[in-house]
Amino acid sequence: MKIVSLLPADTYTIVNKSIITEDDKKNIISLYEPIIGPIAVSLYFTLLRDITLLDIISKDYTHYHLMTIMKSNLEVIRLARESLEGVGLLKTYFKEGEPNSYVYELYSPLSPKEFFASPIFNITLYSNLGKTEYDLLKAEYELPKIDLKDYEDISKELNNTYESISSYEAINAKEKKTLGVKLESNIDFDLLMSSMPKGLIKENILTKKMKDLIEQLAFIYNLDTLKMIELLRTTITERGTFDKEELRKSARKYYQYNNSGQLPTIIYRTQPEYLKSPEGDNSALGKIIYMFENTSPYDFLRIKNKGAKPSPHDLKIIEYLMIDQEFNQAVVNVLIDYVLKKNNNKLQQAYVETIASQWKRCNIETAKEAMELAKKENKKIIKKIENKTNKKVSTLEPVWFNEQISKEEISDQELAEVEDLLKDFR
Repeated sequence: MKIVSLLPADTYTIVNKSIITEDDKKNIISLYEPIIGPIAVSLYFTLLRDITLLDIISKDYTHYHLMTIMKSNLEVIRLARESLEGVGLLKTYFKEGEPNSYVYELYSPLSPKEFFASPIFNITLYSNLGKTEYDLLKAEYELPKIDLKDYEDISKELNNTYESISSYEAINAKEKKTLGVKLESNIDFDLLMSSMPKGLIKENILTKKMKDLIEQLAFIYNLDTLKMIELLRTTITERGTFDKEELRKSARKYYQYNNSGQLPTIIYRTQPEYLKSPEGDNSALGKIIYMFENTSPYDFLRIKNKGAKPSPHDLKIIEYLMIDQEFNQAVVNVLIDYVLKKNNNKLQQAYVETIASQWKRCNIETAKEAMELAKKENKKIIKKIENKTNKKVSTLEPVWFNEQISKEEISDQELAEVEDLLKDFR
């Protein structure tokens, strides 16, 4: 996908593609905000405000207008926009020019029934809120049960209440529209179908709704095609269909079994482009920085574990760094690499939290900043120990601590360590 730099002078036009009601606004705050955060919600309502109630298309605005209204910089606005796109509240179109121009299409949120039926939204909301808050929120949307067994339905039908006197042409009227969640599929549906027991399932079993459910479950529970095949086989019904509720339960149980009973959440997974180093640095240090910036913390830990999945304890630490401390993935990777080297390949929560707190106070945002601060603080610690003991201290350090690693004159041993670090990334 083309990376576009957003500028204050770039213009945008808003198109309201739906009918957005007061209930929709309440649902965005109650259901979506715990997932996408207040800044993305603020952007949605700011764009909505720029269209009056009866308008479908707004006038042209500049992004400086958004910066002024939201008191935010363009990178914050861009990330908020992408959060809205990810959950299906916004669609963005781009046209290059002087200045560049954008079209932002606003869509309604899912209905509460659709939201709670979505594996991604439902599970993420539960994980982000916790059981107590989730149950309170869900209770607000549950319909009361009224016993009607002793009542008779006496409602009149239309043709018994009104009569037709004329006919009119139908018009292409505005209607309520939702986008839903758009996912890049990692499921091989051809392999999936060819692996199903012959004669036990219907040929047309993979409807669009069924595919969407499978893709959403695969995303939220981190399932590959083979694991999905295994789960689907256990949900085949006598009618030759897949039991959707059983599939949901099986996927959830499988994830909880492998993650100490925890449920998953979703986090922004890529390093923002403006925080990445320029491409083209082929030095050993440049390659390491590139790896830190372009590898998810999950995959980075898997590489460090020689291919083994990260433990639930380690995943909890990653979640703490990315969600609670709001670090970018490159910073998380540097911190993990540093702690593992300095702490005998162990990720200890207290040790990680101490370093993370300092890096947060220092406003560390890039891999390079994290690496420089780690080196600086390590020198201070060593100097303190040496002053106390009057002895030279020798400690294990990450390979990128070496000042010469950005040059060609590095030792064979150092080069081998760099290559070992990078080999699983290629």
